[in-house]
Amino acid sequence: MTNNEPSMTTTAPTAAHGVDAQRGLRGLWSFLLCCLLVTTSAFSQDPALRFGGAIPQEVETVYERGLAWLASKQSDAGNWQGGHDGAGIDGICLMAFLASGEDPNFGRYAPNIRRALRAIIRSQDATSGYLPNSMYHHGFAMLSLSEAYGAVDESLLWEGGKPVRTIGQALELAIRCAGTAQKANRWGGWRYMPNSTDADTSVTGAVLMGLLAARNAGMAVPDEVIDNALNYMKRSTGKDGSVAYAGGFGGFGESMNRSAIATLVAAVSKHKDSEEFKATLQHITERLEHNEGSYKEYFRYYMAQALFQGDYASWQKWNTATARALGESQAPDGSFGTGAYETGMSLLALALNYRFLPIYER
Repeated sequence: MTNNEPSMTTTAPTAAHGVDAQRGLRGLWSFLLCCLLVTTSAFSQDPALRFGGAIPQEVETVYERGLAWLASKQSDAGNWQGGHDGAGIDGICLMAFLASGEDPNFGRYAPNIRRALRAIIRSQDATSGYLPNSMYHHGFAMLSLSEAYGAVDESLLWEGGKPVRTIGQALELAIRCAGTAQKANRWGGWRYMPNSTDADTSVTGAVLMGLLAARNAGMAVPDEVIDNALNYMKRSTGKDGSVAYAGGFGGFGESMNRSAIATLVAAVSKHKDSEEFKATLQHITERLEHNEGSYKEYFRYYMAQALFQGDYASWQKWNTATARALGESQAPDGSFGTGAYETGMSLLALALNYRFLPIYER
């Protein structure tokens, strides 16, 4: 992904508005869910692991300031504009709002959520289903639509205006686009554009996570499409847990980003028993203190999810250090880096503390 510098703004909600009430609501939900866990045999996991415990104050502070900044930079059209904007950036920001645990239909950021959804759906090519401006964007936008599907009341989505299409219809088109693009790709993955004939594990991971989320949301996703992409990721993984960028052979070069992506897609697709998953998980858990020199927001985003899915104790240790680092690097206005991409991704690196997004279920 590339950086995004927003330029159009709307008025942000007051950051402190309703904070105590929202914390109380989150606490109530956690209490009720844990009570449900005790009284039913449907759940077998530790309540803290499944639903989370108390949100650390430093996480709350970073997240609330970051959301207020994102809200202030959202355009009237619902997107986040800059030099390299697109549906994927809008999807990342949308997920940051959805992940906070606030009511997506009547909470303080519900208008921001609806505007972002409308922007993503309007940007979609009605014929091909492509969500621009690259297959990176397509994957992240598809993921965000999947997380919103069933959570956002669509009777409120278009606010009296003429609906373009439902979230479900947009997802159907996006799934079809991903499948069509894969058929033209001899590797079974994806590259930057829908008509690309080569593939890389970074773009493939982004599209694959969108498809897995759509399937988890109840959408029909062909098994063949997911299996082909998973096989490409497996072929790209070396015995030492390193993952090749392109070519589909063996794992050349050190990249914590790619190893984290491979760990995550294997876990979410329920392939934790595979040798590739065990290798990539070991690769990242042995390097918890790794500092990524470039694409650090991208790294944190995937590392958080991969560790949580693969090794909860390692995630706890890594999360504590990451929350501290982000608290120290956040700008006074609540932003990270130079734009919405860095801010949205930084917040999502902490979003597993809340665990409201379906894709975060372990």
